[in-house]
Amino acid sequence: MAAAAAPYALTPWEVSFLDPLREHRNALIILNQPFSFPLLDRVWHASRWHACADGGANRLHDLLISQDGKDKRHLYTPDLIKGDLDSIRDDVRAYYASQGVRIVRDEDQDSTDLMKCIGALVEDEKTERHVEVPKCQYHRSHSTAHATQQNTIVLLGGLSGRLDQTVHTLSLVHKLRKSRRRTFVITDDNVAWLLDTGEHRIHVDHELFGPTCGLLPVGIDSTILTTTGLRWNLRPAASLEGLPLSALADVLAARHPGTRLGEVLAQSQWAVDEEMVEDPARVVLKGGEEVAVICPVSGG
Repeated sequence: MAAAAAPYALTPWEVSFLDPLREHRNALIILNQPFSFPLLDRVWHASRWHACADGGANRLHDLLISQDGKDKRHLYTPDLIKGDLDSIRDDVRAYYASQGVRIVRDEDQDSTDLMKCIGALVEDEKTERHVEVPKCQYHRSHSTAHATQQNTIVLLGGLSGRLDQTVHTLSLVHKLRKSRRRTFVITDDNVAWLLDTGEHRIHVDHELFGPTCGLLPVGIDSTILTTTGLRWNLRPAASLEGLPLSALADVLAARHPGTRLGEVLAQSQWAVDEEMVEDPARVVLKGGEEVAVICPVSGG
């Protein structure tokens, strides 16, 4: 006897990466898009590793050079600036170089500046430059090993501006789901992350977020989705494949309770793929047909 399929594991989600008072393993990557100082201040102090993807350094520098009439650049010094460096201005590069910031030119044309920064984070995690990695227990051979602990990636920007950059951000987050446990994208208007196949429970702090949310399919043709806890929850639609046309009226009426739809359909005729149907009981839907209702007409 075949074993029953194991249920999906429940994946919990929360937006604690926005709370600077909690201890985090967050890595912040600043992209070349506008953001506000309050948002920067929140995600910066909630992160332990900070990088600018090329022109993101311009955004950081210009926002801080005169914030509330004060120069606050020295309070927000990134660990790394990386990319092909075709966007960072000379004055910005000179300033951060004087502050001892690692500035790395990577001319790989097959990777974007964002991808290069993520690659640098992975290397830093491996070499423990910014990540404390605990020792594993001794094996029987008495050899030691180190387990790499991942940071949660927080991308500041990436959901506004040029369409190709926004699509690239979503595409990259979709690809990262196989290698990174947590990747968030945040702007002043949105926070986004990817829910892979399985069951998820999301805790939302309504002191930080408003009452709206969206579920957008990415990289798939279709999905079966069920939600609870929303004002308007989603339920998987019942398949009409194999349904006799004579039963379709009951299905439609059940989806619209409190109406007279059932009475109207009982007096109506049907057409399938532009062909009138004489006996609905003899027609079985296969899926994909165009079904039309010819309602009764009263009056003369």
